[in-house]
Amino acid sequence: MANSNLKEAKAAKNDEFYTQFHDIEVEMNAYLEYDPNVFRGKTILLPCDDPEWSNFTRYFAAKFDELGLKKLISTSYAPDSKRYKIPYQPSLFEQDAPQFDKTKTSVNGKIFILEKDKSGDGRINIDDLEWEYLNCDGDFRSKEVTKLRDEADFIITNPPFSLFREFLAWIIEGGKRFAVIGNMNAITYKEVFPLIKNNQIWLGATGNGNDMVFGVPEGAKVDDKDRQKAARLGYVGNYTRLGNSCWFTSIEHGRRHQPLSLMSMADNLRYSKHKEIRGKIAYAHYDNYDAIEVPFTDAIPSDYDGVMGVPISFLIKYCPEQFEILGITDRGNEWGLKTKEYTPSNTPNWADLNRRGAIWYNGSLISTYARLLIRKL
Repeated sequence: MANSNLKEAKAAKNDEFYTQFHDIEVEMNAYLEYDPNVFRGKTILLPCDDPEWSNFTRYFAAKFDELGLKKLISTSYAPDSKRYKIPYQPSLFEQDAPQFDKTKTSVNGKIFILEKDKSGDGRINIDDLEWEYLNCDGDFRSKEVTKLRDEADFIITNPPFSLFREFLAWIIEGGKRFAVIGNMNAITYKEVFPLIKNNQIWLGATGNGNDMVFGVPEGAKVDDKDRQKAARLGYVGNYTRLGNSCWFTSIEHGRRHQPLSLMSMADNLRYSKHKEIRGKIAYAHYDNYDAIEVPFTDAIPSDYDGVMGVPISFLIKYCPEQFEILGITDRGNEWGLKTKEYTPSNTPNWADLNRRGAIWYNGSLISTYARLLIRKL
């Protein structure tokens, strides 16, 4: 189920969710644990990122020498081009700079570059950051920012939620390695799932499906419960919690190569902690797929070699050496796995059944949630 704040973001046109430094650090650490030199000698582009608000530039600027970066580039949106409008006042950082321009400050994006020791203190950090106005408003689809994409080796950011499909397509078009934050439901998107199936992208190592806290612009609509949850995690004020967020990445990390520890089908039916499994005679079999329904990742049987339908959250634990992803129920029969189509003469909920997997429950056919169709290797 989509997080309420994502719905509110769409309604209020609030695309600004500021990622916490800690969340960036622990995810990057997972890549560095797998390959300590993954960023060495590389150029990183952080689009949709303003160092005055965002922690992405702050993190990579603080780690510039340690990571052995070649160059760090950040670009920000012009205030007038942002979907969520708030009163804009240039910061002292911008106003005190000799290049400050009253005519450009609201309508032009900015570019921030870090690549040399400008201060002469023998190290490269955020004090050496240089900036200029872009000729455009900072939209990643502009020729100006696309040229920066082509220069970069990695693209890392928290893109606008409303533009996630376009942003990911823009990255893939450029053939760049990346790590970006999105809504876990994006797994089911027609633009995203084929990339996951083909092992071109995968989920990151941290934060997947758990609470991630984000800063929000002052005055942005935030669900009171999510604000309270953020406060209990130590973030009081203009913060919210999004419980359905995750990292999408093409950067290797070791956690995705750790095989799941599984019980046999007989042991699951006898001992599973899930009442939907424990005590049943057998796993449910789809009426429209030659596959069994496995509603929980930890209930995947170790000794079943056929096709299984599993929750999209399975990708958090997915090991490509252990399982093969065959398709997804949400994409019709695109993968050639469906065995039956329903019509109005079959059942009144035929359209819903055709969209998803169908199982028998108390004498009626019902639709499951979106399911990945997998098979054990």
